[in-house]
Amino acid sequence: MNKKTNYGNWVPEKALYMLFGLAAVFLVITVILQIMLGKPVITAISGIICVLILAEAIYMYICHEEFAFGKGNMMAGVHKHLVDHLDWDGNGKLLDIGCGAAALTVRCAKAFPKAEITAIDYWGVEWSYAKEQCEKNAQIEGVADQITFQKGDAAKLAFPDETFDAAVSNFVFHEVRSAKDKRDVVREALRVVKKGGTFSFQDMFSQKSLYGDMNEFVNILKAEGISEIHYIGNLEKKLDFIPGYVIAPWMISGMGIIYGKK
Repeated sequence: MNKKTNYGNWVPEKALYMLFGLAAVFLVITVILQIMLGKPVITAISGIICVLILAEAIYMYICHEEFAFGKGNMMAGVHKHLVDHLDWDGNGKLLDIGCGAAALTVRCAKAFPKAEITAIDYWGVEWSYAKEQCEKNAQIEGVADQITFQKGDAAKLAFPDETFDAAVSNFVFHEVRSAKDKRDVVREALRVVKKGGTFSFQDMFSQKSLYGDMNEFVNILKAEGISEIHYIGNLEKKLDFIPGYVIAPWMISGMGIIYGKK
């Protein structure tokens, strides 16, 4: 049995293969244009395209290595930040919404060894994660007995109101396609938390196109009955383990956290 965990990466290896492959194709085209056709203008254009694609491929590879667990470990730091803001004693039930490959789920299991954890994800062919992958990772990490994995939609959680003592989610809500208004996904997550239970959610909360004015939203949630809620925005500029070169609209931009007690 393979004893190595596979938590995936925000930069899929398939994307890297595609970019480096495309750069190689344009390199061949450039050489052919130069040797066989002698078209300097077209050759120069092809060469420039090749260099640009190669530069993007190298940048994405550097980001891939930075995000990777066991290498740059940036995502491990992001998960630690989320768990550090979950004010919970670990007794009871915890829900991980959008568990992906279960990296955050496993961290929660280790941080709260007495917790009974349910982890849900939509998975699907468009994502490089699967339920079987999650179960294998949990088994390798020695926390499989604590965790139940199941398929689910974050916009419509298959649990009654106030089921869980705590809930976490990391960079998931903005990806939920079944909810046009991402604020509704936050409300749905809070619905299944018990009164007095705790939560810690990280997402692109500082992107106004997704969530509007977050300070206003926080006040609305308080008015709707959330007893304690805090918001910290633009975390990518505040957390010292996030390097500046990953702060881009197509990487990490507008990262925020909301946490507190229902």
